[in-house]
Amino acid sequence: MNDKLTSNSDSTVEQIIAQERLRQARQSFNLALVTTTTCILISFAGVGLVFLGKVNEGTITATGGLASIGYCLKLSKDANDRLDQWHD
Repeated sequence: MNDKLTSNSDSTVEQIIAQERLRQARQSFNLALVTTTTCILISFAGVGLVFLGKVNEGTITATGGLASIGYCLKLSKDANDRLDQWHD
């Protein structure tokens, strides 16, 4: 009888852990999506500044946005890899 209780509680704990990992993976993906979108908009703003003749400001803004996009994509890939690793 005690073994069945332990087995059920272990199973419940494993399910809770699995649900938490999935929740964190979703949150990581959503955060990466929002930050990537923001960085893309910043890059477009930089390009707009270049077209308006503010080359220095536009170049700095576009470069910063593109660098941030690379970092956000890396974070998204890492979160996805962790989820895949957990799933296997």
